[in-house]
Amino acid sequence: MAEVGEIIEGCRLPVLRRNQDNEDEWPLAEILSVKDISGRKLFYVHYIDFNKRLDEWVTHERLDLKKIQFPKKEAKTPTKNGLPGSRPGSPEREVRKTLDLSLQPASAQASGKTLPIPVQITLRFNLPKEREAIPGGEPDQPLSSSSCLQPNHRSTKRKVEVVSPATPVPNETAPASVFPQNGSARRAVAAQPGRKRKSNCLGTDEDSQDSSDGIPSAPRMTGSLVSDRSHDDIVTRMKNIECIELGRHRLKPWYFSPYPQELTTLPVLYLCEFCLKYGRSLKCLQRHLTKCDLRHPPGNEIYRKGTISFFEIDGRKNKSYSQNLCLLAKCFLDHKTLYYDTDPFLFYVMTEYDCKGFHIVGYFSKEKESTEDYNVACILTLPPYQRRGYGKLLIEFSYELSKVEGKTGTPEKPLSDLGLLSYRSYWSQTILEILMGLKSESGERPQITINEISEITSIKKEDVISTLQYLNLINYYKGQYILTLSEDIVDGHERAMLKRLLRIDSKCLHFTPKDWSKRGKW
Repeated sequence: MAEVGEIIEGCRLPVLRRNQDNEDEWPLAEILSVKDISGRKLFYVHYIDFNKRLDEWVTHERLDLKKIQFPKKEAKTPTKNGLPGSRPGSPEREVRKTLDLSLQPASAQASGKTLPIPVQITLRFNLPKEREAIPGGEPDQPLSSSSCLQPNHRSTKRKVEVVSPATPVPNETAPASVFPQNGSARRAVAAQPGRKRKSNCLGTDEDSQDSSDGIPSAPRMTGSLVSDRSHDDIVTRMKNIECIELGRHRLKPWYFSPYPQELTTLPVLYLCEFCLKYGRSLKCLQRHLTKCDLRHPPGNEIYRKGTISFFEIDGRKNKSYSQNLCLLAKCFLDHKTLYYDTDPFLFYVMTEYDCKGFHIVGYFSKEKESTEDYNVACILTLPPYQRRGYGKLLIEFSYELSKVEGKTGTPEKPLSDLGLLSYRSYWSQTILEILMGLKSESGERPQITINEISEITSIKKEDVISTLQYLNLINYYKGQYILTLSEDIVDGHERAMLKRLLRIDSKCLHFTPKDWSKRGKW
């Protein structure tokens, strides 16, 4: 058995922790750092295959030294292209490089038939006017945009016809492209001509794919906030802030955030809940509050209903507030990087009003000009307000803005695990709400196209198709694609909508979109 003094960074061993059921378990963990406080050693551990927000400092009593795995020695030969990684000896790096992150499309049973794989569905949509032999259907059967299917009245399922869209759907439309798991899916960002922007990529994205040769990518010319692993190191993998006091709440950060180094040793970091400026002590905060005139976020209030308000904040006009907001948000977002140049972004802050002022609940940011139809760059509901419907309200508001702009939108990938759940739930509820609201005219079957769903909801067409596939609503029957709503899906949707009390009222929105292509408006 190894001794406590032999434990070094990079070691792996089981560590005792309590799970959600308050039961003891011994998951495998990696030692990221070791420190000595008053002669007692503490170990910062990352639980393998667990989210990084569960990382913590532990004592040696919680370590199983009998099953310790020491890191491999660093190779003497230089790495490819002479660019060594930040932690070449870590076993986790070796394992992750061999992972195949491609997602296999799943099939589901509906009405006793096996669903076609998602790629086949999207390929058929690309050929609305051509003849092609279709497995399971009649040979040379044309895919007509006006064809329909007679419903089976003996079935307990409600059938709605989906008509082939008028425009082709990219072949890459698969659940993996819209639902990345824990940030494992990455998009290729093409360099766009435009104004150069300063960046400080201190954020990490441990699970994101990177180029195999380890060459750092060129500085991005767009406002993308996707984190880049070329800047990943041992410092940014560890939480550096112990606790944050924001108004009447105390928050325990989940991830690293690049606050000034001298503040990371404090037991509590104090923030003004209105301007988000940070202070070293409660006395500093109290002195600041006597001078701070803000009782709401800076910018224009563009929405108010009841106690809920939204403020639009220009990252150029309110740079200090935007930077402080990004620093706070980075404590709870692991898949995004952080820009100190906030000029390319707009921030929409949701607040809750009481007699003391407008208290921040959450926010989302978006690029002023997005070449890839992104309507959200980062989105966050602060931990005290999570699981109360505010996340879906933020998402709904982002699509409400897209409706006013006359565009379809999609969030920037990859999504965090909590963001993925929120978006998947919102897309499902919104699309099911449209389908269940369809009414048949003159006894005919209700019909709707993918394009029509996208135009009504402002959800990008690829997201609509992937959501239908995720819900297993698409079935192939007698040469046609139909949407089948089972009683279980209908009942589950109705129960979910009863719990969804917070909704955006478009009548309360006072928003005029700007043409940001005119640089003079920046």
